[in-house]
Amino acid sequence: MMNKEQFADNHFIRNIIDEDLAGGKHSFVHTRFPPEPNGYLHIGHAKSICLNFGLAYIYDGQSNLRFDDTNPEKESEEYVRAIEEDVRWLGFQWADTPRYASDYFDKLFEYAVGLIKDGKAYVDDLTAEEIREYRGTLTEPGKNSPYRERSIEENLDLFMRMKSGEFPDGSKTLRLKIDMASGNINLRDPVIYRIRRVHHHNTGDKWCIYPMYDYTHAISDAIEGITHSLCTLEFEAHRPLYDWVLDNIPAPSAVRPHQYEFSRLELLYSITSKRKLNQLVTEGHVSGWDDPRMPTISGMRRRGYTPEGLRLFAKRVGISKSENTVDMSVLEGAVREELEESAPRMIAVLNPLKVELVNYDAAVSQNRSAPYHPNHPEMGERELPLSKTIYIEADDFSEDPPKGWQRLVPGGEVRLRYSYVIKCEEVVKNAAGRVVALKCSIDHETLGKKPEGRKVKGVIHWLSAEHAVPATVRLYDRLFTEARPDAVRGEDGNYLPFTDFLNPDSMTETGAWVEPLANSLPPESRYQFERLGYFVTDRYDHTPGAPVFNRTVGLKDTWQNKE
Repeated sequence: MMNKEQFADNHFIRNIIDEDLAGGKHSFVHTRFPPEPNGYLHIGHAKSICLNFGLAYIYDGQSNLRFDDTNPEKESEEYVRAIEEDVRWLGFQWADTPRYASDYFDKLFEYAVGLIKDGKAYVDDLTAEEIREYRGTLTEPGKNSPYRERSIEENLDLFMRMKSGEFPDGSKTLRLKIDMASGNINLRDPVIYRIRRVHHHNTGDKWCIYPMYDYTHAISDAIEGITHSLCTLEFEAHRPLYDWVLDNIPAPSAVRPHQYEFSRLELLYSITSKRKLNQLVTEGHVSGWDDPRMPTISGMRRRGYTPEGLRLFAKRVGISKSENTVDMSVLEGAVREELEESAPRMIAVLNPLKVELVNYDAAVSQNRSAPYHPNHPEMGERELPLSKTIYIEADDFSEDPPKGWQRLVPGGEVRLRYSYVIKCEEVVKNAAGRVVALKCSIDHETLGKKPEGRKVKGVIHWLSAEHAVPATVRLYDRLFTEARPDAVRGEDGNYLPFTDFLNPDSMTETGAWVEPLANSLPPESRYQFERLGYFVTDRYDHTPGAPVFNRTVGLKDTWQNKE
């Protein structure tokens, strides 16, 4: 369950809202989350979702889910469904039904006709390249299109013929008549409609002209009565155009929206460009948008991240206008902290070494129960059966141990977690001299108590060979070896392909032994493998009787020592 303390507080947008409510500017908070359905949502979107829906939750307002579907070439119903699922999985519910910018295409067209009639929009015949040339630069003003002074009647005629499909794609545009000498390039007669014959996932083939984002976004906000339209900082220079559009059309509602900008999230050792994420998918570097190594919400879900962990991360990174570059360890730390409290425990052996308990006696040697969580007795307990042969981690035994070693050595003792102290009596090797098994004795006086007259510091995990079940375990690590994989320059000064820095060890698959309960777990069951890390049964590949676990995150951050 969510509570209002889970969301970032004391940031500038909350201060604005508090002032708006106290001063009577607004009596109700209405936000929106407007993704373009041209890919899966990523960690940056998760921050925006938590901000928009979180503010509505905090102020008892509402938030719309609105698809910015004005670019049909790259959009699909698959992305629409995935976005809806991601928002719900994060714990949020939008007001009413999902909205689409395309729901407003008739109204947008009507407003465009009105702008033409008011002499504030014109049909232009310049090509896209010519429009760029005429626009000028940051230091030089643009120049007027030779078609800028067409009559209102001619513009209306041409626009209607654009709509009816008389002209080829790209041959004409509708532009606002603002100021080609403006210091803000976005106000230099921006294009608001272009001709494009593309089937639309929502409107089908009704339209062959489509509105541009800046025009559509402002009017959609106004139609929906949005009070606070929250965008990332790259849209700050677009705000004057947002306001110009709303100033020059009939008010669609009594509420006048205002745009506010906050810094976007940049996550080190990752990328948050949809285009580059799509490249990873299409070139086969990952298995799909929901590959557990991807920074997409669906990928992080499959990896085992929790909605609570992502909401905690969003709160910790905060909301501001300053640069928001965050190390991966902050995200992993939030997920780890949440799983520490919520994930039950299980024992797994990933690199097994067989141990024969030479004095095991079924009539004497006892099983022991273990809690699912050391701090949550309400989670219950399970029995850990003991048998003559057990598996331990090969890494828990050393013939030539380093200084400070507290695990098993020849002739040494160690405690089996939740069970007896054992002593290594014999090391069994193959013809190549490799250790293949150990023979150990049980001290039957040490079940639940310390051995008399000596200290045994080491504790290792183990499983009964007779009862353990096989599982597939996927060990995931960071997808890139560079903190900023898309910002590395070569000797010639040009950026190197970000795919040059893919981590070849970002995923390894291994067999393992796990507790029998793994055979009955449903997909997306999260557990801590004691002493190893946090793991989840795979959302798709795990089936009862054939467990598949993904490593979500280790028990501690191991990257700080590498960096």
